[in-house]
Amino acid sequence: MSIRKNYINNQNPIFKPPKNNKRRPAFICFAMKKASEIDVARCELNYIIQPKNPKTGIPLKRSRRLNEHRACAMRAMVLAMLYHFNISSELVQASVEQLSDECGLSTISKMGNKSITRASRLITHFMEPMGFVTCKKIWDKVLGHYMPKMITLTPLFFMLFDISEKQLKNAKKQQLGWINKNLISKGLKPITISEAKTKAKDIQMRNLFKYRISKHTFYKKRKNAQKLIALDEKEARQTILRALVGKYSISELTKMGPSGLKKQVNISYYYLRKIATNRYSKS
Repeated sequence: MSIRKNYINNQNPIFKPPKNNKRRPAFICFAMKKASEIDVARCELNYIIQPKNPKTGIPLKRSRRLNEHRACAMRAMVLAMLYHFNISSELVQASVEQLSDECGLSTISKMGNKSITRASRLITHFMEPMGFVTCKKIWDKVLGHYMPKMITLTPLFFMLFDISEKQLKNAKKQQLGWINKNLISKGLKPITISEAKTKAKDIQMRNLFKYRISKHTFYKKRKNAQKLIALDEKEARQTILRALVGKYSISELTKMGPSGLKKQVNISYYYLRKIATNRYSKS
Protein backbone atom coordinates (compact mmCIF):
# COMPACT_ATOMS: atom_id res chain seq x y z
CA MET A 1 0.00 0.00 0.00
CA SER A 2 1.43 3.38 -0.99
CA ILE A 3 1.99 6.00 1.69
CA ARG A 4 0.87 9.56 0.92
CA LYS A 5 3.56 12.16 1.37
CA ASN A 6 3.08 15.91 1.68
CA TYR A 7 -0.67 15.43 1.95
CA ILE A 8 -0.94 18.93 3.47
CA ASN A 9 -1.24 21.62 0.80
CA ASN A 10 0.59 24.36 2.73
CA GLN A 11 3.04 22.99 5.26
CA ASN A 12 4.11 26.44 6.51
CA PRO A 13 0.98 28.60 6.78
CA ILE A 14 1.57 32.25 7.68
CA PHE A 15 -1.00 34.86 8.60
CA LYS A 16 -1.10 37.72 6.09
CA PRO A 17 -3.26 40.71 7.14
CA PRO A 18 -5.89 41.88 4.62
CA LYS A 19 -4.81 44.49 2.09
CA ASN A 20 -6.58 47.34 3.89
CA ASN A 21 -4.18 46.66 6.81
CA LYS A 22 -6.32 48.72 9.20
CA ARG A 23 -4.68 50.23 12.26
CA ARG A 24 -5.17 48.01 15.29
CA PRO A 25 -5.46 49.05 18.97
CA ALA A 26 -2.25 49.05 21.04
CA PHE A 27 -3.42 46.01 23.02
CA ILE A 28 -3.94 43.98 19.83
CA CYS A 29 -0.47 44.88 18.58
CA PHE A 30 0.99 43.93 21.97
CA ALA A 31 -0.87 40.61 22.02
CA MET A 32 0.17 39.75 18.44
CA LYS A 33 3.80 40.46 19.31
CA LYS A 34 3.59 38.19 22.36
CA ALA A 35 1.88 35.43 20.35
CA SER A 36 4.55 35.57 17.65
CA GLU A 37 7.38 35.30 20.20
CA ILE A 38 5.90 32.27 22.01
CA ASP A 39 5.17 28.89 20.43
CA VAL A 40 1.44 28.83 21.18
CA ALA A 41 1.12 25.31 19.75
CA ARG A 42 3.57 23.95 22.34
CA CYS A 43 2.31 25.99 25.28
CA GLU A 44 2.00 24.05 28.56
CA LEU A 45 -1.79 24.61 28.50
CA ASN A 46 -2.04 22.31 25.48
CA TYR A 47 -0.75 19.44 27.60
CA ILE A 48 -2.57 19.95 30.90
CA ILE A 49 -6.07 20.96 29.79
CA GLN A 50 -8.61 18.17 29.31
CA PRO A 51 -10.62 18.90 26.15
CA LYS A 52 -14.39 18.61 26.46
CA ASN A 53 -17.31 18.32 24.08
CA PRO A 54 -18.57 21.95 23.82
CA LYS A 55 -22.22 20.82 23.84
CA THR A 56 -22.22 18.08 26.48
CA GLY A 57 -19.15 18.91 28.57
CA ILE A 58 -18.04 15.27 28.37
CA PRO A 59 -14.21 14.88 28.38
CA LEU A 60 -12.69 13.90 25.03
CA LYS A 61 -9.78 11.58 24.39
CA ARG A 62 -6.86 12.94 22.37
CA SER A 63 -3.12 12.58 21.94
CA ARG A 64 -1.04 14.77 24.22
CA ARG A 65 0.80 16.52 21.40
CA LEU A 66 -0.54 18.33 18.34
CA ASN A 67 0.86 16.94 15.12
CA GLU A 68 3.16 19.43 13.41
CA HIS A 69 0.75 20.29 10.59
CA ARG A 70 -2.00 21.31 13.01
CA ALA A 71 0.55 23.08 15.22
CA CYS A 72 1.66 25.20 12.24
CA ALA A 73 -1.97 26.00 11.43
CA MET A 74 -2.61 27.03 15.02
CA ARG A 75 0.37 29.42 15.09
CA ALA A 76 -1.02 31.27 12.09
CA MET A 77 -4.65 31.09 13.26
CA VAL A 78 -3.94 32.63 16.67
CA LEU A 79 -2.41 35.71 15.00
CA ALA A 80 -5.33 35.99 12.57
CA MET A 81 -7.89 35.78 15.36
CA LEU A 82 -6.05 38.42 17.37
CA TYR A 83 -5.86 40.77 14.39
CA HIS A 84 -9.65 40.61 13.95
CA PHE A 85 -10.43 40.60 17.70
CA ASN A 86 -12.91 43.19 18.97
CA ILE A 87 -11.89 44.02 22.54
CA SER A 88 -15.36 45.23 23.60
CA SER A 89 -17.41 42.28 22.32
CA GLU A 90 -14.66 39.60 22.66
CA LEU A 91 -15.67 38.50 19.14
CA VAL A 92 -13.43 37.70 16.19
CA GLN A 93 -14.84 39.96 13.48
CA ALA A 94 -14.02 37.62 10.62
CA SER A 95 -15.53 34.40 9.32
CA VAL A 96 -13.71 31.05 9.42
CA GLU A 97 -13.38 31.32 5.63
CA GLN A 98 -11.66 34.72 5.89
CA LEU A 99 -9.34 33.47 8.62
CA SER A 100 -8.54 30.39 6.54
CA ASP A 101 -7.76 32.49 3.45
CA GLU A 102 -5.53 34.92 5.33
CA CYS A 103 -3.58 32.07 6.97
CA GLY A 104 -3.04 30.23 3.68
CA LEU A 105 -5.05 27.24 4.92
CA SER A 106 -7.69 27.27 2.16
CA THR A 107 -7.35 25.00 -0.87
CA ILE A 108 -8.94 25.08 -4.31
CA SER A 109 -9.76 21.82 -6.08
CA LYS A 110 -9.27 21.20 -9.80
CA MET A 111 -13.01 21.80 -10.17
CA GLY A 112 -12.60 25.25 -8.62
CA ASN A 113 -14.22 24.41 -5.26
CA LYS A 114 -12.76 25.99 -2.14
CA SER A 115 -12.11 23.94 1.00
CA ILE A 116 -11.56 25.49 4.45
CA THR A 117 -11.59 22.12 6.22
CA ARG A 118 -8.12 22.47 7.74
CA ALA A 119 -9.01 25.75 9.47
CA SER A 120 -12.51 24.60 10.41
CA ARG A 121 -11.26 21.37 12.00
CA LEU A 122 -8.56 23.21 13.94
CA ILE A 123 -11.24 25.41 15.51
CA THR A 124 -13.98 22.77 15.93
CA HIS A 125 -11.86 19.76 16.90
CA PHE A 126 -9.19 21.46 19.00
CA MET A 127 -9.47 25.15 19.92
CA GLU A 128 -13.13 24.97 20.96
CA PRO A 129 -12.93 21.69 22.96
CA MET A 130 -9.81 23.06 24.71
CA GLY A 131 -11.75 26.16 25.77
CA PHE A 132 -9.64 28.68 23.86
CA VAL A 133 -12.64 29.84 21.82
CA THR A 134 -16.40 29.44 21.85
CA CYS A 135 -18.44 29.30 18.66
CA LYS A 136 -22.05 30.21 18.08
CA LYS A 137 -23.88 28.95 15.00
CA ILE A 138 -27.02 30.65 13.70
CA TRP A 139 -29.40 28.73 11.45
CA ASP A 140 -30.46 30.65 8.35
CA LYS A 141 -34.06 29.74 7.49
CA VAL A 142 -33.88 31.48 4.10
CA LEU A 143 -30.75 29.75 2.77
CA GLY A 144 -31.34 26.53 4.69
CA HIS A 145 -27.92 26.30 6.34
CA TYR A 146 -25.83 27.89 9.08
CA MET A 147 -24.52 31.44 8.80
CA PRO A 148 -20.79 32.06 9.45
CA LYS A 149 -19.83 31.17 13.02
CA MET A 150 -19.51 33.89 15.64
CA ILE A 151 -16.17 33.16 17.34
CA THR A 152 -15.46 34.45 20.86
CA LEU A 153 -11.96 34.41 22.36
CA THR A 154 -11.85 33.30 26.00
CA PRO A 155 -9.37 34.44 28.70
CA LEU A 156 -7.74 31.01 28.30
CA PHE A 157 -6.86 31.91 24.70
CA PHE A 158 -4.77 34.85 25.91
CA MET A 159 -3.06 32.70 28.52
CA LEU A 160 -1.46 30.81 25.61
CA PHE A 161 0.95 33.75 25.27
CA ASP A 162 1.10 34.91 28.89
CA ILE A 163 -1.58 37.62 28.89
CA SER A 164 -3.61 37.43 32.08
CA GLU A 165 -7.33 37.98 32.50
CA LYS A 166 -6.51 41.15 34.45
CA GLN A 167 -4.58 42.56 31.48
CA LEU A 168 -7.52 41.70 29.23
CA LYS A 169 -9.94 43.53 31.56
CA ASN A 170 -7.64 46.57 31.62
CA ALA A 171 -7.59 46.57 27.81
CA LYS A 172 -11.41 46.58 27.81
CA LYS A 173 -11.45 49.56 30.17
CA GLN A 174 -8.99 51.45 27.97
CA GLN A 175 -11.03 50.63 24.88
CA LEU A 176 -14.19 51.82 26.63
CA GLY A 177 -12.45 55.07 27.55
CA TRP A 178 -11.54 55.66 23.91
CA ILE A 179 -15.12 54.87 22.78
CA ASN A 180 -16.63 57.23 25.38
CA LYS A 181 -14.18 59.99 24.51
CA ASN A 182 -15.43 59.88 20.91
CA LEU A 183 -19.08 59.76 22.04
CA ILE A 184 -18.65 62.76 24.37
CA SER A 185 -16.92 64.75 21.62
CA LYS A 186 -20.05 64.21 19.51
CA GLY A 187 -22.32 65.35 22.33
CA LEU A 188 -23.51 61.83 23.15
CA LYS A 189 -23.74 60.02 26.49
CA PRO A 190 -20.94 57.64 27.55
CA ILE A 191 -21.73 53.92 27.71
CA THR A 192 -20.81 51.07 30.06
CA ILE A 193 -18.66 48.00 29.29
CA SER A 194 -21.84 45.89 29.05
CA GLU A 195 -23.43 48.35 26.60
CA ALA A 196 -20.25 48.48 24.51
CA LYS A 197 -20.21 44.67 24.35
CA THR A 198 -23.87 44.53 23.31
CA LYS A 199 -23.36 47.24 20.68
CA ALA A 200 -20.35 45.45 19.16
CA LYS A 201 -22.29 42.16 19.03
CA ASP A 202 -25.22 43.92 17.35
CA ILE A 203 -22.88 45.26 14.67
CA GLN A 204 -21.52 41.74 14.14
CA MET A 205 -25.07 40.39 13.78
CA ARG A 206 -25.98 43.11 11.27
CA ASN A 207 -22.90 42.25 9.22
CA LEU A 208 -23.92 38.58 9.22
CA PHE A 209 -27.44 39.58 8.19
CA LYS A 210 -26.09 41.64 5.28
CA TYR A 211 -24.00 38.63 4.28
CA ARG A 212 -27.13 36.44 4.36
CA ILE A 213 -29.14 38.86 2.22
CA SER A 214 -26.41 39.28 -0.39
CA LYS A 215 -25.80 35.52 -0.54
CA HIS A 216 -29.53 34.78 -0.85
CA THR A 217 -29.82 37.33 -3.69
CA PHE A 218 -26.83 35.82 -5.47
CA TYR A 219 -28.17 32.24 -5.34
CA LYS A 220 -31.62 33.36 -6.47
CA LYS A 221 -30.11 35.20 -9.44
CA ARG A 222 -27.86 32.25 -10.31
CA LYS A 223 -30.77 29.80 -10.12
CA ASN A 224 -32.82 31.92 -12.54
CA ALA A 225 -29.83 32.25 -14.88
CA GLN A 226 -29.26 28.48 -14.85
CA LYS A 227 -32.92 27.85 -15.76
CA LEU A 228 -32.69 30.22 -18.72
CA ILE A 229 -29.32 28.93 -19.96
CA ALA A 230 -30.65 25.34 -19.76
CA LEU A 231 -33.07 26.20 -22.57
CA ASP A 232 -32.21 25.91 -26.24
CA GLU A 233 -30.03 28.93 -27.12
CA LYS A 234 -32.56 30.28 -29.62
CA GLU A 235 -35.38 29.97 -27.08
CA ALA A 236 -33.24 31.59 -24.38
CA ARG A 237 -32.44 34.53 -26.65
CA GLN A 238 -36.13 34.93 -27.50
CA THR A 239 -36.97 35.03 -23.79
CA ILE A 240 -34.31 37.70 -23.25
CA LEU A 241 -35.61 39.67 -26.24
CA ARG A 242 -39.16 39.69 -24.86
CA ALA A 243 -37.86 40.86 -21.49
CA LEU A 244 -35.89 43.68 -23.10
CA VAL A 245 -38.84 44.80 -25.22
CA GLY A 246 -40.92 45.02 -22.04
CA LYS A 247 -38.15 46.92 -20.27
CA TYR A 248 -37.65 49.76 -22.80
CA SER A 249 -40.14 52.35 -24.05
CA ILE A 250 -41.12 52.58 -27.74
CA SER A 251 -38.98 55.68 -28.21
CA GLU A 252 -35.97 53.94 -26.61
CA LEU A 253 -36.45 50.86 -28.81
CA THR A 254 -36.72 53.04 -31.93
CA LYS A 255 -33.54 54.87 -31.02
CA MET A 256 -31.77 51.58 -30.30
CA GLY A 257 -32.78 49.98 -33.61
CA PRO A 258 -32.62 46.26 -34.54
CA SER A 259 -28.82 46.10 -34.37
CA GLY A 260 -28.71 47.80 -30.97
CA LEU A 261 -31.41 45.49 -29.60
CA LYS A 262 -29.56 42.44 -30.94
CA LYS A 263 -26.40 43.67 -29.23
CA GLN A 264 -28.26 43.97 -25.91
CA VAL A 265 -29.57 40.40 -26.30
CA ASN A 266 -26.02 39.14 -26.88
CA ILE A 267 -24.68 41.02 -23.85
CA SER A 268 -27.51 39.73 -21.63
CA TYR A 269 -27.12 36.14 -22.84
CA TYR A 270 -23.39 35.96 -22.17
CA TYR A 271 -23.83 37.74 -18.82
CA LEU A 272 -26.39 35.12 -17.76
CA ARG A 273 -24.07 32.32 -18.83
CA LYS A 274 -21.38 33.79 -16.59
CA ILE A 275 -23.78 34.18 -13.64
CA ALA A 276 -24.97 30.57 -14.09
CA THR A 277 -21.46 29.20 -13.49
CA ASN A 278 -20.19 31.70 -10.91
CA ARG A 279 -19.43 30.87 -7.29
CA TYR A 280 -20.43 33.16 -4.45
CA SER A 281 -17.82 35.65 -3.30
CA LYS A 282 -18.24 38.32 -0.61
CA SER A 283 -15.79 40.56 -2.41
